[in-house]
Amino acid sequence: MGEKSVKVIPGYSMLVIGIVVLAASIGTLAWGADMNSGWITVPSIVFMLIGIFILVGCFVVNPNDAKVMVLFGKYAGSARKSGIFWANPFMIKRKISLRARNLSGQKLKVNDKLGNPIEIAAVVVWQVDETYKAAFEVDNYEQYVVVQSEAAVRHLAQSYPYDSFEDSGAEAITLRASTDKMSNFLVAELQERLNRAGVKVIEARLSHLAYAPEIAEAMLRRQQASAVVAARTQIVYGAVSMVEMALKQLSDKHLVELDEERRASMVSNLLVVLCSESAASPVINTGTLYQ
Repeated sequence: MGEKSVKVIPGYSMLVIGIVVLAASIGTLAWGADMNSGWITVPSIVFMLIGIFILVGCFVVNPNDAKVMVLFGKYAGSARKSGIFWANPFMIKRKISLRARNLSGQKLKVNDKLGNPIEIAAVVVWQVDETYKAAFEVDNYEQYVVVQSEAAVRHLAQSYPYDSFEDSGAEAITLRASTDKMSNFLVAELQERLNRAGVKVIEARLSHLAYAPEIAEAMLRRQQASAVVAARTQIVYGAVSMVEMALKQLSDKHLVELDEERRASMVSNLLVVLCSESAASPVINTGTLYQ
């Protein structure tokens, strides 16, 4: 069974009728008491009960709220339109908010795909989409959202590594680097989990992501080492290209003829100058090339 609309009556007219009937019955009852007319008492009480019955059936639906109606244990329908309405007073009217809500999850300590302990938390924006499922498919839909969100975040953290230290290319998916993809994956999994409760996931993003304190320092050193290695690799690649270009131009323009030993010495000196972290101090040779 899915959500359906309940038939209701505009409430203003029924409110006026209920007030008029109740006021008239009270006035008649008071008049009968003054006149010592016992025959008027019973009809007055009957009309008073009718007025109360009418007034009890009036209810208000606020904007972005809904009322789920249950009549003697059977789902009668849901009222989503805002305003004042009247329905069978014997119906139980349960209020369910349709507003968007934020769920700021607590920090969870889990292991990523590589087994590294990490801390992770997410912010989920959600709202009730189907009132029938929210009211009857789960025991408490708000608590259901909290528990399932925590489970989804844990599953996401265990499915991907926090970071990649291998040269796996630009397509490597990690929790730290692939934030947009992580958000899309989290939304998809949350929506699948929360469909049973009639909840729509509007947005979900990681709000906290870090290594656990016991390994944070070691992982920081590892990241720094990886960055240094990557930087030195780029420097060496550029230095070799520059040396190759220098030798080629010297050869093409016939500026100087170098044997293999002098060529090797020149390559060594250029690499030292280009790859050194500090400025080189050149030594000027005032003799010949071979002295």
